[in-house]
Amino acid sequence: MKYAIETSNLTKQYSDFLAVDALNMKVRDKTIFGFLGPNGAGKTTTIKMLTCLILPTGGTANVAGYDVLKNPDEVRQQIGMVPQLVSLYADLTVKENVYLCADYYGLPTDLKESRAAELMEMVDIKYAENKMVKQLSGGMKQKASVVASLIHQPDILFLDEPTIGLDPTTKRVLWDLVEELNSDGRTIILCSHDMYEVELLCDDVGIINQGSLAAFDTPQGLKDTMINEIKEERSPINSNVSEALEKILEETDPENKKAIEYIRDSMGDNDLNLKELSVMINNKDEEMLNHLYSLPIVHDVTEHASGRITMDIDDEDDAITKVIADIIEYGGNITSIATKDPSLEEVFMRVTSKKT
Repeated sequence: MKYAIETSNLTKQYSDFLAVDALNMKVRDKTIFGFLGPNGAGKTTTIKMLTCLILPTGGTANVAGYDVLKNPDEVRQQIGMVPQLVSLYADLTVKENVYLCADYYGLPTDLKESRAAELMEMVDIKYAENKMVKQLSGGMKQKASVVASLIHQPDILFLDEPTIGLDPTTKRVLWDLVEELNSDGRTIILCSHDMYEVELLCDDVGIINQGSLAAFDTPQGLKDTMINEIKEERSPINSNVSEALEKILEETDPENKKAIEYIRDSMGDNDLNLKELSVMINNKDEEMLNHLYSLPIVHDVTEHASGRITMDIDDEDDAITKVIADIIEYGGNITSIATKDPSLEEVFMRVTSKKT
């Protein structure tokens, strides 16, 4: 497999502060990679080393096939950067800013002009090419910044909070642009605190915490890992509670047994091992709802005004299959099924709260 970025024990030490601690990470070529981390986790320092803005104090990294220590100029030729704060000259026009970047990379005049025109058409900013940057809206500035960063046709594009402060419509325009750039064969490194944006766009996600890579997987893989971890954590807790109740039952006075038995039998309603399932059944009736209530693995059925039914069910591997099969067997016509999985934000909070 080809990798756009590979780090090997990449380290950055500032006096007595270890900003990045022997980071080992691989970013697949021609993918959209979400690089996340809380403030102060080492994310910005890592990006600065990958873009040759600062030197590592240990280890190294290959970016687009070039070593950041041995071939920094070649690395710079292969990357583009769209910073969080647009770094274009406010008193120059869009076209002048783009041409200036082209001159920096030594593009000949005819190529500079043709590429600039092509890119401005692609990101839909051509109509404003003669406007000064200070006259542009936030979204237009970001588009102009993308054009400037792409003028030398880099293989890898770094985007730092590209949609922060933008309205939902402009956000979606830029999301479409990111996907288009990726479909054209570019690797995109997306740094963002917008978890919806990351989950929507990214093929893989890496979370850095306290200078180390704390998690790396697809967005769904990260959520699945969290689900499994929580199940493993809860299992011994529930087992211990059940065992304790059984022991109390053996030793308690007869007059107290009913109360203890009630607590034991009601544990399912308050059990930590429940998950939420919601379904739309277009032919539901009172009899069907009563039937759902009667299922041993179903708890707390609620019918919403929209017609959707939500229920807490036992957190067993085949619980959803059992409930759906039972509804269908009972004659229910299901039009929609949804479960409540952890969000990427919850994964982020869980991963970054762990102490390394």
